[in-house]
Amino acid sequence: MGRDVLARQPFSVLIGAELSALRPGHCVLELPLSDQLKQQDGFAHGGIVSYLADNALTYAGGTTMQVPVVTAEYKINYVRPAIGERLIARAEAVAVSKSQAVCRCDVFAVADGQEKLCAVAQGTIARRGGEVTE
Repeated sequence: MGRDVLARQPFSVLIGAELSALRPGHCVLELPLSDQLKQQDGFAHGGIVSYLADNALTYAGGTTMQVPVVTAEYKINYVRPAIGERLIARAEAVAVSKSQAVCRCDVFAVADGQEKLCAVAQGTIARRGGEVTE
């Protein structure tokens, strides 16, 4: 089910995101780091790192709540430039209620087989209310 949801997200498909692990309260989302996803100094654009954290947080929260969810808010700290061939976001739910889940996520850049922490995020994932309208 998780891969089906990812496949229905046009932006995720466009950039090549991959769901490598998913279970209630936990998510691992990966992304090959192509040149098109880098900024002018050669490391991953902050928006790409942020996307990975946001989506991984939402998967972690959504799998615990078992209802349609959205990201209500999140904060991200960039701790080093994301340099490498691949990014990996590992997220987990840390507090869950019927209406929301608070989750945290670490984003790593992988270069030459070595993982280096490049960002830390925390967010609130909320039960989606009603139908989404345009």
